[in-house]
Amino acid sequence: EARRQRRLLLLVVCVALLLDNMLYMVLVPIIPDYIAAMRSGGDATGPSAPAGGNESGGHGNRSLLPARYPPAAGGNEDDVQIGVLFASKAMLQLLVNPLSGTLIDRVGYEVPLLAGLAVMFLSTTTFAFAENYATLFAARSLQGLGSAFADTAGIALIADRYAEEPARSRALGTALACISFGSLAAPPFGGVLYEFAGKRVPFLVLACVCLLDGLLLLALAPPCGTGARANMPVGTPIHRLMVDPYIAVVAGALATCNIPLAFLEPTIANWMKESMGASEWEVGLTWLPAFFPHVLGVYITVRLAATYPHLQWFYGALGMAIIGASSCLVPACRNFGQVIIPLCGICFGIALVDTALLPTLAFLVDVRHVSVYGSVYAIADISYSVAYALGPIVAGQIVHTMGFAQLNLGMGLANVLYAPVLLFLRNVCQMKPSHSERNILLEEGPKGLYDTIKMEERKG
Repeated sequence: EARRQRRLLLLVVCVALLLDNMLYMVLVPIIPDYIAAMRSGGDATGPSAPAGGNESGGHGNRSLLPARYPPAAGGNEDDVQIGVLFASKAMLQLLVNPLSGTLIDRVGYEVPLLAGLAVMFLSTTTFAFAENYATLFAARSLQGLGSAFADTAGIALIADRYAEEPARSRALGTALACISFGSLAAPPFGGVLYEFAGKRVPFLVLACVCLLDGLLLLALAPPCGTGARANMPVGTPIHRLMVDPYIAVVAGALATCNIPLAFLEPTIANWMKESMGASEWEVGLTWLPAFFPHVLGVYITVRLAATYPHLQWFYGALGMAIIGASSCLVPACRNFGQVIIPLCGICFGIALVDTALLPTLAFLVDVRHVSVYGSVYAIADISYSVAYALGPIVAGQIVHTMGFAQLNLGMGLANVLYAPVLLFLRNVCQMKPSHSERNILLEEGPKGLYDTIKMEERKG
């Protein structure tokens, strides 16, 4: 029964992460026309006016598989609004994560996860019925608030329920695959439904799935039934975790490895059109093949970690080296087929880094602090949010002032230089788990309901 509940909770978390990333990216094919249509309501000569010769108006010229971000490099007011809209989620997530991590440590994982799903449901329905830019901005910011709770609590819940390796790495790898699939499947999903069913349908579909996921979580872990949390150990404060040198190294790696992806998404579409004359379908398909090497990277890292768990740091360093080399190769590409290769390399490297280092964060908390995971995965979420908050706003300006090639070379160099820093983690596996307060309690015998439950889970 406990194992079945654990698997169902993993399903709930995976669906929540899938939904969050689909909502994050489903706007890509929708938002340019969305904003243009709002403007045309007050100005018939706006960009989506139905005049026959208008190149940017009408649905016939819109690709159903667009770039993952609209272009943000130009000085156009629409581009600025779109860039700020895309960055607002990560910005609010960045601000809320320290508070959400502390709250999760105090009240447990299920209630914040449920609250995050509720806020995401509200955000999705707000998107469906938004009629102006301010409402879109509010909905996007609401999504960041929901993600700060749902994503952090979900990953922490997996780490808590899958306390032993290699089960923990497999579970976190499954969650990462769902994140990747949600990000890559959302643009065609949103584009097709927006084209043939209307602007509200993609959001209403996601809202219904979010509602069902929340109801399943309620059935599995009702808030009134989590009495074990009364005896839950007090988690280490987030400010103490941030100054732990091992956790700081992991957080820096997670932020650095995601910068190329976050900065390329809003800039590569314009560069492909200007440098190689790429068509709309080529721009739209650029990122889709990268899903397969990402899943392959997750699978390989999980299998290697099960056999050679002491080399987790090496898998992460190898991933950063691959990301760095692939980033440097992007400006040398001269056609669509060539561009796909380094992008697949970047996503493969990110899979290696994430899959190796996310379980390492949980292990570090186990052996150096208290085995409560809300704050440490809030730090991981902060690392991601730093990259994705800067990408839609900063990347275009860097390309405008320094050039696309210099942007890629800088990102590649940062990853290659950071890879040796992970040598600092090479002796982590030799740390004794008995340093953990929770494990000491379990070795001494259960002294409360929470310890009894965790001991039974470990025996199972």
